[in-house]
Amino acid sequence: MSRNESATPRPQLVNWDLAASTAASLTPAGPTMTPADINRAVENMRHLAGVSVNHVHTISRLDAARDLRDSELLVVDRASWSRANSQSFRALMEPALDQLAATRPEVLKSASLTLGGTVTGAQLGAILAFLSSKVLGQYDPFVPPRTGLGGRLMLVAPNIISVERELNVDPSDFRLWVCLHEQTHRVQFAAAPWLKDHMTSHIGQLTSGLMDQADTLSERLGAAVRNITAAKARSRGEVVAREEDAATEGVPPRPAGVLSLLQAPEDKALLSHLTAVMSLLEGHANVVMDGVDGSIVPSVKTIRRRFNARGKSRGPLEKIIRQLLGLDAKMRQYSDGSKFVRRVVSQTGMDGFNAVWESESHLPTEREIHAPDEWIDRMSLRRHG
Repeated sequence: MSRNESATPRPQLVNWDLAASTAASLTPAGPTMTPADINRAVENMRHLAGVSVNHVHTISRLDAARDLRDSELLVVDRASWSRANSQSFRALMEPALDQLAATRPEVLKSASLTLGGTVTGAQLGAILAFLSSKVLGQYDPFVPPRTGLGGRLMLVAPNIISVERELNVDPSDFRLWVCLHEQTHRVQFAAAPWLKDHMTSHIGQLTSGLMDQADTLSERLGAAVRNITAAKARSRGEVVAREEDAATEGVPPRPAGVLSLLQAPEDKALLSHLTAVMSLLEGHANVVMDGVDGSIVPSVKTIRRRFNARGKSRGPLEKIIRQLLGLDAKMRQYSDGSKFVRRVVSQTGMDGFNAVWESESHLPTEREIHAPDEWIDRMSLRRHG
């Protein structure tokens, strides 16, 4: 290879900078507040995030909740959340793209590649812009924070404030309720330090599977971005319209678009495994979130009732967008994740359930998520009574 060839940067399969700038330009404005009110809200959220850790420890019985110095807490606006997630996507997808460059360099010589990267970057940016006004909080284990430790927990202040106003609920109660969910995800990855690498590896393998057919690479990248966005949101523990659980009860989930792109049995097995893990993480966080009573969150019953009712008032355009992104298609599975956790806890206690964090081999399969007694038997856990 000549010096000129080696010095030539390879084309971007996804224009990440365009994704971030597109998201920032399309992100809707948040609620109107004075600078003083914003500062007070940010400090209050930081305080409640710290307060919630002890409650997560009490409910989850995970010792990892005693010390969470492995990651940082950020209270962010919508544009900052979008930029952070663009970085996270890049960290997850770039290894597969680099492998493609090393093993199939001819793919990178396509004249349409740069255009495809631009289109995909714009698509990702539009998706992030839409989600940026919906996500209340997120624990992202995949990108190290500025401190170089663990992951990062983000609370999206404009969205939390918008929803608490919409629901007309006590702000401190609602913020603490949201923090309980997010800190639970943080504790999960602290309790199972192997989980980050496990999920990174599987997501990378799945991404590679989506790129195996070079002739439709740009189309597959676009589809991968659209569908992994929804899946990865759940894997990282984002509180995104959880109220849809009630709205979709009894409705069979429509297959996500990513399923039509996966042909190899090993790719389908990867997706099944990731679905089970994501269901577990979200189900466990929901159980902890709902484990509080009026002594911790005085208005928790009102918050649950009004939050769960929000999905019924969505406009037709937003419902269509959510369906296209796959945000609604898997809600039944995350409801099943909560049912899995509740069943195991009722049969073996929280300490019995916590065996799930000990090893990769202890993670439930997708079948076991729907049949928790099979997981209990495989783990040889003693049932109460």
